[in-house]
Amino acid sequence: MPVIEVRDLVKNYNGIAAVRGVSFSVEEGETFGFLGPNGAGKTTTINILCTLLSPTSGAARVNGYDCMTEPGRVRSSIGLVFQEVTLDNELTAYENLKFHCYLYNMTKTLTEKRIEEILDIVGLWERRNDFVKNFSGGMKRRLEIARGLLHRPRVLFLDEPTLGLDPQTRSRVWQFIGGLKKKEGNTVFMTTHYMDEAEVCDRIAFIDNGNIIACDTPGNLKNSLRGDTVYLKTDDDERAMEELSKKFALDAKRLSGAGLALVVESAEKVIPRILDGLTVGVKEVNLKKPSLDDVFLHLTGREIRDEDRENRK
Repeated sequence: MPVIEVRDLVKNYNGIAAVRGVSFSVEEGETFGFLGPNGAGKTTTINILCTLLSPTSGAARVNGYDCMTEPGRVRSSIGLVFQEVTLDNELTAYENLKFHCYLYNMTKTLTEKRIEEILDIVGLWERRNDFVKNFSGGMKRRLEIARGLLHRPRVLFLDEPTLGLDPQTRSRVWQFIGGLKKKEGNTVFMTTHYMDEAEVCDRIAFIDNGNIIACDTPGNLKNSLRGDTVYLKTDDDERAMEELSKKFALDAKRLSGAGLALVVESAEKVIPRILDGLTVGVKEVNLKKPSLDDVFLHLTGREIRDEDRENRK
């Protein structure tokens, strides 16, 4: 039986649809990734599942509980790590966790036992009496994840858990989450727009403009492209796109900034023909096996980071 079930979920804000009738399910023990650019509907969906938002229509159940009619039962059975740090910087690591235990009505004996266990698991037991304001970004993330697991939830929701961290720290956090999942046996539901992070998932759902456009294992999604991805940089990308379409029936996608990407079945044979046939100068050619970035580009016609750049302008 699925531990998360979503059916025809819709959320409108002042008549604008943030989530447009999405449906999916997550099996117990899965690591499920919800991928898409900023504004795609990821956080809205996760907030509904965690009972922080009410949907406009549709149904959502977590651990067998209805998110609309049984919010208390849902909350007691889940853990949540938000995009933004929500720790109290003026408290110690131990005090932050102790306050959380109070919220879940845990006994004093159980509180002491679980805090020691979880701080040991995340490698922060020796820093338990240090103020959080003195922690690094990676340490704060580990402490937040520890807090989310204190009451042993069946499902751990991670909303952009490594947002703002450097690549090395991101990698360490995900190694930690993977090891923690093996020890605790949780179902993990994560949102991200970092495609490399999504490789740790058992299954991935791509969401774009409030719609789920694909859902499968990372391997199957990449294999769905049935070919290699060729990246071109030319003297005139617009003209190159027209020629690739007319001369070779190839559908090239514009990359942000400069350059083109196209999927071909046999790059070794096609690339020489392209270089021979284009009338514009080709400055650079790169070939690689399909990635999740390529899948998103193929499905939507743009890179997953395009909207993120627009949002930052």
